[in-house]
Amino acid sequence: MDPQLVILARGGDHDAFARLVAGSIGRLNAIARLILHDYALAEDAVQDAFVDAWRSLPGLRDPERFQAWLTRLLIRSCQDSRRRARRRTLEMPLPSIDGPNVADHQATFAVVDQIERGLNGLTIDQRTVLVLTYYLDLPIAEGASVLGIPTGTMKSRVHRALAALRATVDADERPMPTTAERTI
Repeated sequence: MDPQLVILARGGDHDAFARLVAGSIGRLNAIARLILHDYALAEDAVQDAFVDAWRSLPGLRDPERFQAWLTRLLIRSCQDSRRRARRRTLEMPLPSIDGPNVADHQATFAVVDQIERGLNGLTIDQRTVLVLTYYLDLPIAEGASVLGIPTGTMKSRVHRALAALRATVDADERPMPTTAERTI
């Protein structure tokens, strides 16, 4: 990412901003899909983040921090999108059509499915810290900076999110008791 492009875009250069968007749209779409688990909501969140970025760009003080700043705008947009989505009366989960091309191995599918179900059981805030820490591979301090929270808070949120993910996966693995076992 070229800081000179950020400076030009900050001055109102539409072409420079378009190049910045083109360089980061794939990464931001992936982050939004991981956080929201909904392709359409993710696209809307990314679009909203870009609109917010264009409007707020003149206020960006450090062009070197553009990517972190843009990621923070995206996360806020994802959280807003999730809040708006909760107000809907009917939601139908649709199968993902743009998942990774994985060889047809039953064990791989089982693990992916297990993780997906575990992530679906988490709150948006829990998924956000896990995406920042494990998908983007950001250090705890940088993830805290992106979210605008203290480092210690980030550590505790990651710890709680992992514990919740483990609990969800463990609960999913437990066998269901039979009717005879429930009556005893």
